[in-house]
Amino acid sequence: MADQNSGSETTTTDAENTYSTPGPDHKNMQEVTLYVQSLLQNMQDKFQSMSDQIINRIDEMGTRVDELEKNITDLMTQAGVENEK
Repeated sequence: MADQNSGSETTTTDAENTYSTPGPDHKNMQEVTLYVQSLLQNMQDKFQSMSDQIINRIDEMGTRVDELEKNITDLMTQAGVENEK
């Protein structure tokens, strides 16, 4: 019976250690939280940078396609005019 009591006390102590936040553990938890927040912020910044680069490249590609369409239209117009002569 004494073993059961000491076992339950150990369980209580384990539960307290698991769920309570003593001073040093609380500080470590804050450090981990700050590290994770910093890591997530860096990832978000990199993602935003890559998103901006992709959007810029898509815009450039759209401009090039527009120029290509204009050049093709000009060439077709010139060819049509030359064929009519």
